Amino acid sequence: MVVRVIAGEAKGLRLKRPRGIRPTSHRMRGAVFSMLGSLGVDWSRVLELYAGTGALGIEALSRGATAVDFVEQNPRCCAILRENLRRGGFETMSKVYGCSVRKALTFLQEPYTLILLDPPYASFDHALLEQLALLAVEGCLMTVEHSSRAPLANSYGPFRQVRSRCHGDSCVSIYRLERRCPEPVEGRS
Repeated sequence: MVVRVIAGEAKGLRLKRPRGIRPTSHRMRGAVFSMLGSLGVDWSRVLELYAGTGALGIEALSRGATAVDFVEQNPRCCAILRENLRRGGFETMSKVYGCSVRKALTFLQEPYTLILLDPPYASFDHALLEQLALLAVEGCLMTVEHSSRAPLANSYGPFRQVRSRCHGDSCVSIYRLERRCPEPVEGRS
C-alpha cells in the first residue's frame, strides 16, 4: 500500500512505512479529515498516539497544524517517522517521542486541541481514552480508529462522541471534550 499525503502543502508526498505496519488507509484518512473540517477543528496543538508512520499527524501538519507531537514505541517506526517529517519539511514543527503511550502520559503536559489515535485493534485499552482528558483543552477533538467488531462507547469521561463512520472493517469515532478536567491538586488523592 502506497501512503501519500492527501491535501495541503505536502499533498502527494509519499510516506515511507516499515513492513508489518498497518497505516490508516487513504480512504479512512480522507473521511477523518473531512469530518474534522466539518467540526471546526483547532489545528494549533496536535497529538498523535500510536503514530506508526505518522500519516495522520503529517496530514494535520500539511493542512495547517502549528505543532504535532508523535508517540510511537517501535524504534524502527520512529526512524521512518522522523524521515517522513524531514522529507515533508516538518521537523521544526514536531516532536517524536519513542516510548509507549502509557509512559508518554506520565510526562506530556501540553494542552492539545486535537488528539489522533490509530491503536492496535486487538490490544487497545479503552480506559486510556478517559485519561487523555487531562491533556486536552475544552472543545478538543479526539479521533479513534477501531474495528467495526469492537464499537466504542458514546462517551469516555468528559469526551462525548460527535461522529462515527465505518469503511469495511475500519471505523473512526470522533469525540469532543465537553469540559476541561481540573488539574490534580498536590496533597489530595
